Amino acid sequence: MPNLRPTVADILALKGRRQLTMLRVETLEEAEAAERARVDMLSVPPTLLTPEFRDAAPSTFTVPGLEYGDFVTAEDYLRGAFKALRAGGDAVYCAASLATVRRLRDEGIPVCGHVGLVPSKATWTGGFKAVGKTALSALEIWRQTKALEGAGAFAAEIEVVPVEVATAICERTSLFMISMGAGAGCDAQYLFATDVLGANRGHYPRHAKVYRNFTAEFDRLQQERVAAFSEFVADVHAKNYLGPEHVVGIPRDELDRFLRELPGA
Repeated sequence: MPNLRPTVADILALKGRRQLTMLRVETLEEAEAAERARVDMLSVPPTLLTPEFRDAAPSTFTVPGLEYGDFVTAEDYLRGAFKALRAGGDAVYCAASLATVRRLRDEGIPVCGHVGLVPSKATWTGGFKAVGKTALSALEIWRQTKALEGAGAFAAEIEVVPVEVATAICERTSLFMISMGAGAGCDAQYLFATDVLGANRGHYPRHAKVYRNFTAEFDRLQQERVAAFSEFVADVHAKNYLGPEHVVGIPRDELDRFLRELPGA
């Protein structure tokens, strides 16, 4: 069966030609919906890469995240990356050191790095806020991008960086630049499915765009659960459940024989 998914080479060939779409999905239902909606790329937790995943999303380029802190040494990352690729990933996300990125690339593993606001390292840039709003900060993002390029990464997520800065960097690097709140001058636009669906009960970042209101639907469904459970309780108390349609019968002669054979009959 031919590979339905784009390769890293295919993704890189699209740089500067058209913008791709990318979603973070965490369930098979979300993955299937993204496939049917023709989303180009998916970010997933490695645990989602079960045999059923590729049935749900056979043609999406998928990047499992090797989450910072879940792995320690370069060898840990290497084992995690090989496992993710064998399970159906096409590349791996890695926010570890340049040495680790280089180690993965030396083994031929496609790596997507991260610049700008990197949540796992946000303490170094002042917390969860925009990065690159001064010339000095913007130049540091440029330096980090070029360092990832030199280490052999093929792509980088660039998060919450001024549009002009992200655009200028994207135009000057061979990396495939994936924008999360960094403007349309990058090579792909990336959002979390929970934000797109309005399924997040917490804070929505500025760059998120909410297309549906799943929280309202979840609340409605929860009310329906409570109502259904309450009706079940009331039926049991009123002896309306079980009804004749819910139980199995026995012929009268067989029942009589059974009762005669019981001790104490």
